[in-house]
Amino acid sequence: MVFPSIMPPSTLSPRARSFSFLEFALGVFIVLAHNIFHILPNEVPILFVFGWVSLRWRNGGWKYAGLSRPQSWWKTVAFAVVAAAILLLGSELVVEPLGRHIWPQPEHASSVIESGASGWRQALKALLIVWTFASFGEELSYRGYLITRAADALGRSNLAYWAAMILVSMLFGFGHYYKGPSGMLDSTYSGLVLGRAYLLSGRNLWPSDLNTRNCRYRCRVSRLHGLGALE
Repeated sequence: MVFPSIMPPSTLSPRARSFSFLEFALGVFIVLAHNIFHILPNEVPILFVFGWVSLRWRNGGWKYAGLSRPQSWWKTVAFAVVAAAILLLGSELVVEPLGRHIWPQPEHASSVIESGASGWRQALKALLIVWTFASFGEELSYRGYLITRAADALGRSNLAYWAAMILVSMLFGFGHYYKGPSGMLDSTYSGLVLGRAYLLSGRNLWPSDLNTRNCRYRCRVSRLHGLGALE
């Protein structure tokens, strides 16, 4: 299989690669410490701050991780729409049924998502949180910062970015530990789809940020309301 070109071969020094590995290892610890061991607050703000400081100090800012104005907004939106379709269809038709078959216990929903079932005012408030905290914060933290540092540690080659994307997608599953085994499987799949969109778009964070999480949110709220239009 030939992967799309993402970056030229690495020119990182062994010291820089080791420092990136330590950053990634710290990121893994932060995710597990909050979601499994419950000894730290939510990992997203912590990772965002670490990513902001690290990327600004070592690489000049978030542009290094893919947060910059796209060359074409039309292509970016098209990427987002395709990613959203793959995310929704794959999750609803394959991943979630498979998860329910292996783990019959129901998936636990986020308290933010559950609040959307209380009425449309609460749903709009929860959607605002998803748009900012979940969509923007998680994409920058996981797809932007952690994939970048994992890829740097692995040599910043084309293959390194794809390996980093898979590792971070698995970590993204553990980042949703509260959802139970089937929910973790679904979140890992989401990480793979969003990560693939990030890499195939030339390490552009916008396709993974636009629409994909919002479509998932609308689907969850519809389910909690008993609406089957998005099922």
